[in-house]
Amino acid sequence: MGIPTDAWVNKRKSIFIASPSEEQRILNARNCTHEGVKAGVKAASIACVVTAVPTLVAVRVFPWAKSNLNYTAQALIISAASIAAYFITADKTILECARRNSREAYEKSA
Repeated sequence: MGIPTDAWVNKRKSIFIASPSEEQRILNARNCTHEGVKAGVKAASIACVVTAVPTLVAVRVFPWAKSNLNYTAQALIISAASIAAYFITADKTILECARRNSREAYEKSA
């Protein structure tokens, strides 16, 4: 029950005609987003391993961790680190790419 997306896209395309520079900006934005996602997934997978190993070892070795960290707590520790790594890295990568694209556009116009 919502707005049919095909009709919305076709209506939008028929009204607006994108200039070549606008199409290039859209393509650059998509590329920046794609780079950010790739870097974020890579960082999240590394953070998952880096936090999972010490967490699981600590639960088996230290008595305090054994009695206080159940499976849910262990999963929260690992997933929180992975999620934080993903979003921080993706954000930094997208901003760096956008900065690079804006510098290139500025140098072309100057």
